[in-house]
Amino acid sequence: MKLGFGFYHHMLDQDSYRFARQCGATHAVVHLVDYFHGGAGHTDSESQPIGDSSGWGTAGATAHLWTCENFLRIREEMAREGLVLEAIENFDPLHWHDVLLAGPKRDAQIEHLQAIVRDAGRAGIRTIGYNFSLAGVASRVSGPFARGGALSVGMDAVDETPIPSGMVWNMVYDIRAKGGEMPPTTQDQLWQRLEYFLKRMIPVAEEAGVRLALHPDDPPAPYVRRQPRLVYQHRLYQRALDLVPSWHNALEFCLGTLMEMPEGDIYETIEHYAAQDRIAYIHFRNVTGKVPRYREVFIDEGDLDMRRVVRILEKTGYEGVLIPDHTPQMTCGAPWHAGMAYALGYMKGLLR
Repeated sequence: MKLGFGFYHHMLDQDSYRFARQCGATHAVVHLVDYFHGGAGHTDSESQPIGDSSGWGTAGATAHLWTCENFLRIREEMAREGLVLEAIENFDPLHWHDVLLAGPKRDAQIEHLQAIVRDAGRAGIRTIGYNFSLAGVASRVSGPFARGGALSVGMDAVDETPIPSGMVWNMVYDIRAKGGEMPPTTQDQLWQRLEYFLKRMIPVAEEAGVRLALHPDDPPAPYVRRQPRLVYQHRLYQRALDLVPSWHNALEFCLGTLMEMPEGDIYETIEHYAAQDRIAYIHFRNVTGKVPRYREVFIDEGDLDMRRVVRILEKTGYEGVLIPDHTPQMTCGAPWHAGMAYALGYMKGLLR
C-alpha cells in the first residue's frame, strides 16, 4: 500500500509538496476545484468547510486548470519533489451541474467530462474521484470534538433547508438564478442519472486507462436539504458497481463516511469491496457516532480499528493509495499541518 496526501488547489506549490514528502507521503490526490471562491461562509482555507444555506462558494474559478497541459505540469512539478500524482478528486460543479440535475446541457457537459478523462489518461493520471450528489457535503457543525479539545467537524442533525436554484453540490453554478428552489427529485431518478452518466463515461475511461471512483454520500443520510442521496448504506455501493460492471467503475472508499452509516459491518464491507479489486483509493480517517450525530476525531481515537482495517486490506491484496483526507486541527501555530502530520505518521507506522 502507498501513503498519499490530499492537496487542495491552493496547495499546489513546492512547499506543500515538500511538506507531504517530509511526512512520508509518496503519492498525491489533487483537488482542482476552488470550493470557497467568492463564498462568505468560509474564510480559513485550511479548515473543513461548514457552509450555510448559501453554500460554500461559486463554481468555475479554476476551470482553466482542467487541461492535459496543466495536468502534465502539475504531475511534473510533483515528480520533481518525489511525488506521484495518483488522482484528481471531484469535478467542478460548473462542468457537470446538468449531469447531476438531468438538465438541458447534460449531453454537452458529459462530452466535456469525457474530454477531461481523456486528458487525464494522456497525462498519466489513473483515477478521477467524484461525488454524485445534489446537496454535496452539508449538515456539518464544528467544535472541539477531538481529543484534547482539538477543533474538528461533525453532525448534530440533517439540514432540511431547501437548495436554492442555481446551486448544486453546495456550490453556486449560476449566479444569475433568481429565486426558487431545486425541484424535488426521487432516489430512483437520481440512480437513473448516475446510470446515464456511467454508461457514457466508463467506455471512455476504459479507453483512456482512467478509473472513475465514486465517493459515498457524506453525510450518509437518505435525504439532505430535502434531496435524495445515493450511497448512504454499505450495500448501495454494490448497486453503483453493478450499473456498469467494469474495473474502471470504481470506488473512492471513504472509511469515515462508511463508519458513519448506521447499518452494516464495516470490516465485512471493507473485505467485500477490496476482494473485488474495486477500490481505487481510500480516505483513511476515523469518527465516533453514527448519522445523524457523529464527530470526526483523531485517527487513533475513533470507533474504527485502523489496525484491523490495514490487516484486511493486506489480506485482500489491496495495493492502492491511502490518504488522511482530513483531520482535526491541533493547537499550535500550524493547526492543519500538525493534524495532517500526526495522521500521516500514524498511518506510516501501521503500513510498516
